[in-house]
Amino acid sequence: MALADVSVSRRRKARREESRLADHVDRLGEEHPPIPLDSVDYTMKRPGLLAERFGSVLAYMSRVELEVERNVIELNILLPDPPEVDQHFYADVWMPQETHHGLILDRLQVLAGLEPTNPNLTDVSFRLKLLGALGRVGAVQDVSRMLYYLTGLATERSAVLAYNKLHAGMLELGERAVARTVVAPIRRQEPGHFAYYQIAARGLWSQLGGWQKWLVRTLRRKTFGPVGAENKQQRLEFGKAIRSLGIVTGDDADLQHYADQVGRVEHELLWAHRRGLRVPKYVFESFRRAAHASADLDGDHQPAPGRA
Repeated sequence: MALADVSVSRRRKARREESRLADHVDRLGEEHPPIPLDSVDYTMKRPGLLAERFGSVLAYMSRVELEVERNVIELNILLPDPPEVDQHFYADVWMPQETHHGLILDRLQVLAGLEPTNPNLTDVSFRLKLLGALGRVGAVQDVSRMLYYLTGLATERSAVLAYNKLHAGMLELGERAVARTVVAPIRRQEPGHFAYYQIAARGLWSQLGGWQKWLVRTLRRKTFGPVGAENKQQRLEFGKAIRSLGIVTGDDADLQHYADQVGRVEHELLWAHRRGLRVPKYVFESFRRAAHASADLDGDHQPAPGRA
C-alpha cells in the first residue's frame, strides 16, 4: 500500500474515533448531569464513627474532586490546540460532574464534624507549563494527550475501586442514606469517564510514531503517581485513604492486586511487548511507597511477605 493510502486510512480512522468519542460525551452529558446538590440526604446515624472510619477518605477524595477546577486550567496549558471532543469532555461534562462530587463529599465531612477541605485551585507546576510550551508542536502535543489519557485511565479506575469500597463501608456502618444518595450516585458517573479515556487512549496510541511511543513510555515511567498526591504529605494522605478503605491491608499481595487493576489498560497499550510483565512496575512501586509510608507513620506497618 502506498504511503498516501496509509495516511488517508489513518485520517479516516481518526475521524471515526473522534465521532465515537463525541457520541460518548454527548450521552454522558445527557444521562449523567451533575448530581443536584439538594438531592442528597446527609442523615447519619453515627457521624462520629463515620468520621473515624472514613474521615481520611472523605478528606482526600473531596480535595481531589474539587481540584478538577485546577486540572482544567492545567489541561488548557498542556494542550494548546486540543481536539474539540477533548475540550468538550473535560470542560462541559467532566468538570461539572466532579465538582459536584467534591462539594457533596466536603459537605458530608463537615456535617460529620471534620474540617472542610482546602483544595489547590490555581497553582500549576513548571514541568506542566514546559510541556505545554513544547506542545505547540503538534507531534509533541500528541505525546501530552497520550499522557493525559493514561492519567485519566489510572485515576478513574482508582475512583471506581474506591467508591465501591466506600459504598460497602457505609452500608456496613448502617449509613444507608449516605450510601444511597452520596456514594451511589457518584460511583455511577465514574465508569463513563474511564470509558472515555480508554477509547481515546487506544485510538491515539495506534496513531503515534515510534519515537512518540518511546517518549510516552519514558515520561510515564518517570512521572507516574497517584492522583492528587504531588508531595510527601499528599502521598501519605493517599496511602491512609486506601488503607482506610481496605483496598490494601499492609500485604504486598493486596497492593499488587490493586496495581494490576489500575494499570491493566496501560500495560496492554504501552508494555504488551514485555512478556511476563503483569503491570508496569512503576504503578506498583508508587502505591507501595504511599501505603507503606502511611502505615509507618501510624505505627502499624507490618513487614510484607515478599516483593512483586
